[in-house]
Order: sequence, then structure tokens, then C-alpha cells
Amino acid sequence: MPTRRQVIATLTAASAAANALPNAAQAASTAADSFVYCLNMSTIRGQKLGFMKELEVAAQAGFGSVEIWLDVFQEYLKNGGTVKEARKKLQDLGLKVEQAIGFASWIVDDAATRAKALEQMKREMELLAQIGCMRVAAPPVGAQSADSPLLDLQKVAERYRAILDLSDQTGVVPHLELWGFSKNLSRLSEIMYVAVQSGHRSARLLLDVYHLYRGGSGWQSLELVGKPAIEIFHVNDYTADFTPQTITDADRLYMGDGIAPLGRILAAIKRPDRPVVLSLEVFNKSYYAQDALKVAQTGLAKMKAAVKKP
Repeated sequence: MPTRRQVIATLTAASAAANALPNAAQAASTAADSFVYCLNMSTIRGQKLGFMKELEVAAQAGFGSVEIWLDVFQEYLKNGGTVKEARKKLQDLGLKVEQAIGFASWIVDDAATRAKALEQMKREMELLAQIGCMRVAAPPVGAQSADSPLLDLQKVAERYRAILDLSDQTGVVPHLELWGFSKNLSRLSEIMYVAVQSGHRSARLLLDVYHLYRGGSGWQSLELVGKPAIEIFHVNDYTADFTPQTITDADRLYMGDGIAPLGRILAAIKRPDRPVVLSLEVFNKSYYAQDALKVAQTGLAKMKAAVKKP
């Protein structure tokens, strides 16, 4: 494990690197090839299309990348689908699975629950590798409710290290996810500490426009995150009708339909060495009441407009 001195040194280096980030005026020149447009299936989850149909809708809408939900994929397999068929479908549609959303309780204090979660994650990571998905979300499942105990971040770092070690076996990297509403890991400072203190070179952060606002971190904190830590970023928007205390998942909007400082955020996460995956993640009930293809097409158009906006 890194020492406290090493952790401070790493954060200091990240902060120094942030000084070179573009300002708001420079953000206007953000090139489209700096980002990959991805559809998180949460955006059309309410239509209950099933795994294969979700992929078809994403491709028809013009997406080349998707972020799947493990429960939907596993339901497809349970009902007779095969990994081979899924791989062929992805290939035929020209889609890449950038990441999967899973809910293993790897973070909790209970050792027995944690052991089962590690077994679950290993199985899921091996499954994902078979369809070319090399990332999986690692949110603080089981430690998010108001009555959950406040966890020791050093212990959380050790537990994150344990699932990162699984990536050495499977090739699928768990990305530490910020949940702004959670009792634990609701702030960027907390997940930065856990990622650095894990001492694993593959440690990565999974951030979100909504969750940064919901947890009170704000976009400014992004400038303290080193570029290698962000490979995929959940995008959405919100209006002035909601405070961080009152906003919910269902209040997320398409990019550009609210007041989130998207230009600043995109400028802060843009990398010089590789494109960052922007994954549209919303849970809006009014979108669920619409045709899924229309929702996906609208979402992609608004993502591209937000990236190009000065």
C-alpha cells in the first residue's frame, strides 16, 4: 500500500497537471474526435426491449459504442441466448461494449458478503471478457443507504484493490463509481483517495455529471483528477428546479437541456492521448414513455451538439 506521503505526492502531481487544462474559451475548440459517443442502456431501459433489441436500437440510432447492464445480459442468457450469438450481433451491428453496469457488494464490512461479491465479480468479468467488454462499474452497492455505516476509506481502498486484482486475471477493469446520493463514496475526494490508496496501476474512476452535482463535489474538482484516471464518463444534464439535496436519478436530462456546466466538464476531462467515452446515462420516465429509437437518436444528436458548442 502507498504511504500517506506517496498519496499526497500523487495528488499534488495531479493538481499540477490540472493547471494545464483548457479554460472555458478553449473548450469551444473541443474536437469531436476527442470523445466517443456511447449509449448507456439505462436511457432506454424503461422500454424493456431486451438485450438484443437494445443493441439494435443503439446501432440504428448511430451509436458505435454501448454500455450494457449485466442483469439484462444475464436475463438474455438465462432465456436461451448465447455468448456466441451476442458476439456475432455486436460484430454485425458494428458495436463495441465499452462497459457494463453491475451491482456486486464488494465494499461492505461483512466478510462473507464480500467474499460472495468477489466470486460474483470474477464470474461477471470473465463473462464480459467474452464479448469484448473490458470495463465494469464498481459502485458502493450495499453501503449507499442512509442507515449504512460510514466506512473506513483505508479499508475501502483495500477492498477496491481486491477487485482490481481480479482484473489481472480477467483483463476486465473495475471502475470505481461515484454515487452522489450514497452514504459512502458520494464525493470525488473520497473515491480519489480510495483509487490512489489502492496502489494498483489499473485504478480508474467512473464519474457522472449528475452525481458530481448530487454529491456536492462540483465540476471544479475534476481539475484535480489525473487524465489516466478517466476513460469513460457518464453524461446527462439537470435544471435549476432541483438542488443537490432534492434531485433524483429520474430528473436527469439530455445533454444541453439543463444548466450543468458541460463545456467546463468536457474541457476538464478531455485527454490528449486518447478519446474519452461519453456514455449517456439517464433514467427519465418521460423518455421511457417514448419510442426507444427516437430517444436514442435525440440523445446522440444532443451529445454531439454539446461537444461542439463553444
